[in-house]
Amino acid sequence: MNRINQIFQEKQKGLLSLYFCAGHPTPDSTADIIRTLEAGGIDFIEVGIPFSDPMADGPVIQDAATKALRGGMTLKKLFAQLEPLRGQGVRLPLILMGYMNPIFHMGYEAFFRRCREVDVDGVIIPDLPFRDYMDEVKPIADKYDIRVIMLITPETSDERIRFIDQNTDGFIYMVSSAATTGAQKEFDKAKQAYFERIAGMQLKHPRMIGFGISNRQTLHAAQQNAAGAIIGSKFVSLLDKHKAPQPALDELFQALAED
Repeated sequence: MNRINQIFQEKQKGLLSLYFCAGHPTPDSTADIIRTLEAGGIDFIEVGIPFSDPMADGPVIQDAATKALRGGMTLKKLFAQLEPLRGQGVRLPLILMGYMNPIFHMGYEAFFRRCREVDVDGVIIPDLPFRDYMDEVKPIADKYDIRVIMLITPETSDERIRFIDQNTDGFIYMVSSAATTGAQKEFDKAKQAYFERIAGMQLKHPRMIGFGISNRQTLHAAQQNAAGAIIGSKFVSLLDKHKAPQPALDELFQALAED
């Protein structure tokens, strides 16, 4: 069974996923970050593929991607860094999050085959058109048992959400707002109404809420309204501050515990 499906079978509520950008804070930090997060109890990890024009990301992740690219990080190097991890005992689900350009340049077949070879479990491609997913990407991803995770926002129609729910696997990524990534202090009434609307749709797949989660209030709201939360910008900023994963994770946990 794909590890993404397995984690949601084992734990239906209270999941926590963290995002970081490969090649940041140092070119060779990817494996150390993943091992540290698994040891720290994180349920699954999103590894960002750095790209020069990350349109869905805020300034913190944009800055991390820029630094990673300047440090020489490439998709090929990322796969090489991931390759030994399963043999070293890493068991949690790994998801690659990246934009179409580098994936298309590598080729869908080569990309998903390499994902399978290094035991990546899923991918998130924010700028992948759904028609291209259905016609070109899904058949190849299914061939290699890779989950393609789709994003929804408060502006996504119920019809589109149900179509995504019927034609994807793994989980649905609920973007908390239509804005770019970045930490928020709390979710307003409009976001709460969005969470409640989606919960009321009784979708077949579990949901994770991301974008803007950085403290106890936003974490609690996400974990109450979905299977769990995804944290990106807050953790990336702490990696930039500490230049090492353990103190960054320690400070993140402290921030999530405070009122």
